[in-house]
This record gives sequence, C-alpha cells and structure tokens, in this order.
Amino acid sequence: MKALIAWSSGKDSAFALHEVRRAGVFDVVGALTTVTETFGRVSIHGVRREVLQAQLDAAGLPPRIVEIPYPCPNGIYEARMGEAVTRAVSDGITHIIFGDLFLADVRAYREDKLKGTGITPVFPLWGRPTYQLAQDMLEAGFETYLAAVDLNKLPASFAGRRFDRALLDDLPEGVDQCGENGEFHTCVVNAPIFSRRVDVTFGERVERDGLGYCDIILPDQRITPSSSGNPMKAASAIRT
Repeated sequence: MKALIAWSSGKDSAFALHEVRRAGVFDVVGALTTVTETFGRVSIHGVRREVLQAQLDAAGLPPRIVEIPYPCPNGIYEARMGEAVTRAVSDGITHIIFGDLFLADVRAYREDKLKGTGITPVFPLWGRPTYQLAQDMLEAGFETYLAAVDLNKLPASFAGRRFDRALLDDLPEGVDQCGENGEFHTCVVNAPIFSRRVDVTFGERVERDGLGYCDIILPDQRITPSSSGNPMKAASAIRT
C-alpha cells in the first residue's frame, strides 16, 4: 500500500516513519509537509526549507510541499491540503501516516477531513506512553534538537538543546516528555531512517509570539537578512 508520511521535520513524524518502515506494511513514497511560504520554513517548527530538503534527501523521500501564507486562515489551509490529498489519490496513494500521540481532537480532525477522500489516516504511535516513547527514540539513535519552545512552558534557553536524557530530566513538572501539548517542537538530524546525518549548526535565537526559536542551519548556508526570515508559526491548530 502506497502512503505518505505527514512530515513536520520533528521526532514524532520521523519515529512514525521508522516504525512503519520496520513493519513493512506500507510503501512510503513521499513526505507531506506544510511550509509557510512567507518565510520558507516548516510551519510551526520554523525549520528552514533547506534543512527540510536535506532531511528528506537522507530519508529517501520525495517532498510534497503544501505552501501556506502567514497568517493562514483555516479555510486556505484546508483548501490547499485538500488539493494535496486529491493529487495523492490520483497517484494511487491510499494512506497518510501521522505522528500524533494522544491529542484526540487533532486525530478526530484528520479523520474527519480525510473521510470519503480515498485516503486512510494511520497513527502508528497512538496511545504509547510518552516517557517510554522518548526513551525508545533515544535508544534507536535519534539525534534531535529543539527548534522552538513555548515560552509559557519552557525557558527560551531550551531552544537549540539536544533532545536527550539530560533534557528529559530538566523538563519542568507538567511538560510532556515528547512535547505533545505544544511545549516544544523539534528537528531530527540523524536516525535509522536516514542514509546519512544531516550536518547542521545553530544560528540566532529569537522570541516571537510567545515562542522561542533557535535557527538550525546547514553549515555552508549563507545567512542574510532575507534568508534568516521570520520563523513564526502558521496554522498552529493543525500539526503534522
């Protein structure tokens, strides 16, 4: 069965891909990602499009980019995602894999929007205890960094930190170990699903709209005012 992975650049979508590849049930033929066209960054996570492309090259996944404006009214988001789903169906794709963990309203939204389209949503990580899931990611060799943090939940200094056992120990009480409530968003640079590590370095740290960002960049990427952009989020209610 041909499937797309809903790819956010972060650990949950990457681990979902890891799990389905190990199971061997689906032929994952591409990565579906929303990119805020105003800034050229993955929506919500603020990860540069160039880093996204390097991830997908390493994972052997053709990109299926859904570009959205900033700000993005939900009607525009749904229309553009609907167009992407229609194209997927015409290409013989029957499933989309999501990395959602336990947010029932998000899952119900996805199921409702895909109902009757010919695409079935798949949630391979659903309901797994997030503390154990975080440990499983680390044991599998995932190298992940926090790209953005909710400043109401975490200090700005957490942006740019590696997702490791030390970070898990430092998370304040009430913060989910996988950040499923939006406490933080991540960028994966190495994993068993990658043919090679994505070599990155870290640029400026900024605070905007209640979020703290760390700019994750490729080492040879020239930083200019136009390319540094504004990593503000868009379509925040719908995560991939």
